[in-house]
Amino acid sequence: MDRTALDRLESQVGEQVRARFPGAVRQVILMQHGDDPVVEPGELMVRVVIEAPGEAGDEERSLDAFGDAHKAAMREFRRELEDRLPEVRRIEFVTEDAGGEPRQSRMVMRIGPRPGDRTAGELTPVMARLGPVDLETLDALIAAGIAANRADAVRWALARIRERPAFEQLRERVREIEELKTQF
Repeated sequence: MDRTALDRLESQVGEQVRARFPGAVRQVILMQHGDDPVVEPGELMVRVVIEAPGEAGDEERSLDAFGDAHKAAMREFRRELEDRLPEVRRIEFVTEDAGGEPRQSRMVMRIGPRPGDRTAGELTPVMARLGPVDLETLDALIAAGIAANRADAVRWALARIRERPAFEQLRERVREIEELKTQF
């Protein structure tokens, strides 16, 4: 999405957020792939910076208080974004330090089912920390149309490994090792 369209959309979303959470919002930032590593190609993220009254160290308490006070409005906003902007896959509520950098305390709301994901019962969530080169590799698979998102790209790569003859040999060796372990 070009910067002009993103800015226009950010302004519209910002108006919605400020209307829904009057007096609590300092800034609304609409982020696309490349702005933050968690944003995948074709996705958007809304970062809502809230006012954090109090001193440094009170951020977690401020976020908890905000979440408690606005729980229903947050759910409603999430549903509205899901209907209106399906590209938005997460909403992040953060506080900022004096320099304008997001603090470590944050609340994240994921939106909707991930494209290409199967039913939750079939898949096990796995968390992995990837470096820039690995993210670039996954994002290239998405850009090439091989995968819909990073999770699909990882599943695709694992399927390619399973197709290799050496993988079956490896599995056989693992079974042999397990059998030897039971003999001790």
